[in-house]
Amino acid sequence: MVKVTCFGGAGLVTGSNYLVETSGGLRLMIDCGLFQGGTDIERLNQEKWGYSPKEISNLVLTHAHIDHSGRIPKLVKDGFRGKIICSPPTAELCELMLLDAAHVQEMDAEWRTKKKKRQGRKGVDPLYTTADAAASLKYFSPVELNCTIDLEPGVRARLRNAGHILGSSIVELWIQDGPNELKIVFSGDLGRRDQLIVRSPEEIFDADCLFVESTYGNRLHRSFEESKDELLEAIRFAVSHNEKVIIPAFALERTQEILYLLGEFSRSGKLPNIPIFLDSPLAIKATQVFRRNKAYYDAGARAIVENGFDPFDMPNLKLTSSTVESMAINQLSGSAIIIAANGMCTAGRIKHHLKHNLWRYGSSIIIVGFQSEGTTGRQIVDGAKSVTIFGEKVAVRAKVFTIGGFSAHADQADLLEWVGHFAGDPKPKVYVVHGEPFSSEVLATEIKRRLGMNASIPRRNDPLILGKASAVPFPTTDDVVEQTLAKVLALTDDLQDQLNVLRGGLTERHEQLPYDQLRKLRGLQEELEKLVPSHGVSAT
Repeated sequence: MVKVTCFGGAGLVTGSNYLVETSGGLRLMIDCGLFQGGTDIERLNQEKWGYSPKEISNLVLTHAHIDHSGRIPKLVKDGFRGKIICSPPTAELCELMLLDAAHVQEMDAEWRTKKKKRQGRKGVDPLYTTADAAASLKYFSPVELNCTIDLEPGVRARLRNAGHILGSSIVELWIQDGPNELKIVFSGDLGRRDQLIVRSPEEIFDADCLFVESTYGNRLHRSFEESKDELLEAIRFAVSHNEKVIIPAFALERTQEILYLLGEFSRSGKLPNIPIFLDSPLAIKATQVFRRNKAYYDAGARAIVENGFDPFDMPNLKLTSSTVESMAINQLSGSAIIIAANGMCTAGRIKHHLKHNLWRYGSSIIIVGFQSEGTTGRQIVDGAKSVTIFGEKVAVRAKVFTIGGFSAHADQADLLEWVGHFAGDPKPKVYVVHGEPFSSEVLATEIKRRLGMNASIPRRNDPLILGKASAVPFPTTDDVVEQTLAKVLALTDDLQDQLNVLRGGLTERHEQLPYDQLRKLRGLQEELEKLVPSHGVSAT
């Protein structure tokens, strides 16, 4: 018997953490991510593990993003002493990411402690310290992609390119389970086909059980060329008003993609002659790691290097490492492009730049990544009239550009294509993870409908008993129709209930609606417009 329990990354796009237990008593883990988002989500980082870190023999890490790696220092602090298996670039990037995350934890705990002490209450400890993060680094054991290794007797593993960020990996596990060998595949975060900088995800064709992410399982990205045009439009809009372009971007991957595109615009003469500030010490260091790992570039990035250019540099680029340099940016008049972390606008220098520019008509705020529920970035995307930054309400008067085409995550079409490679008999049992509930539900439904696979959505902390794949009959048309009608009727009832709640709160002035109800209303509006794009039902 092989058991997998999703302690994170189930029902959420964060906190990835999957415990694999074998019939022989071995325990290994896939990812150990930090829960990121609103207060309620981040509170999950303080919960007990649900297992003993001391009993984990190996941790296989798909990539360096904090929502997949960010609790490793706490895992080690609490007793883990096994190997951390990952690709060489992931190990290199994790050194930067985990030390930075520890510093953030320390600063946050210090701020909250001061606040509590003023109230006569006890202070708080950080989740882990910089020393804890440094101590965890010695357990990293890098392995090249496509090399099969023995983790334990009866357990083998191989990392394959996931095409998401530099060094990101799909994990293949082979576990001896009595007379049978069970193959489990964890997709990690999958990239898009023809993703910038890195190669497209590796195709895999067989598994008994497949765990696949669903970040964008319910939507399609805009085309890449359209997104590039929109990025230029956003830059030119701010320049035409002599205001600044603010780009919240995660230090790892999204920043390097934006630099890559700005470099392309610069070499082609399309980029206005204005300063460009990379205002993130972590992003500056991460970009150096990208430069050192050219072997992982795709053909396009290698061609730029072979032509004598640095894919991440341009004449007007200025790197601002110090706090003093960062503060000076907001004293400058005129247009500039400012790239700062973090990508969801919940912490870091981006909050200062938003405070100085979000209220200014003519500024451009360019959202280029996923925004989790409860984050400042999500509020901006959802159309909030104001947001709270450093305890102060700041009006949203800048023009907001939400550009989904730069996402490093596979969209629904990419995910279905990738999962479709497993469609031969016997088909694997598919577990849809790492997505918000609606996104996971839509993807699971499409996997069943289009690919004829048995797909389900695990809940956090629920144990899953895995077994060998067996042939699954493709559902008949009648089955699909009956199941679809039942779901549509149920969703219609839920929709009517939500509309009644929102209708009861409507007044003559919409801005009087509570923000959470306004956000729900906008979400319903978007879904209804997909069904009735002309605001009326046409007969056929």
